[in-house]
Amino acid sequence: MAEIIVTSPADIKGWISAGEAIVIDVREVPEYTYEHIPGSTLVPLSSFDADKVPVPPEGKKLVIHCQSGVRCGVASQKLVEAGRNHPIYRMQGGIQGWKFAGGPVESGQKS
Repeated sequence: MAEIIVTSPADIKGWISAGEAIVIDVREVPEYTYEHIPGSTLVPLSSFDADKVPVPPEGKKLVIHCQSGVRCGVASQKLVEAGRNHPIYRMQGGIQGWKFAGGPVESGQKS
């Protein structure tokens, strides 16, 4: 069974800089369009499908985040229930914590 690990935005920022993270945003489309972590992939919790979340390749960490850190817990649990057997990292404080830690955001929908 997968382990869910709450992780600081500062640690995740380092993983992203090193190319070691796959970041999944589980907020809704309007929230993502307003601002999101560059390179993140949107998989909204309202229509969450574990099959849409990639299995991280060797050397990469799967990071789940939301607005404040609550919805990513629900999404992480859904991944566990779907049978994932790799660690799942929940970003503490969500995108709010990310911005507080100096993490960059961008606006607009990805094409």
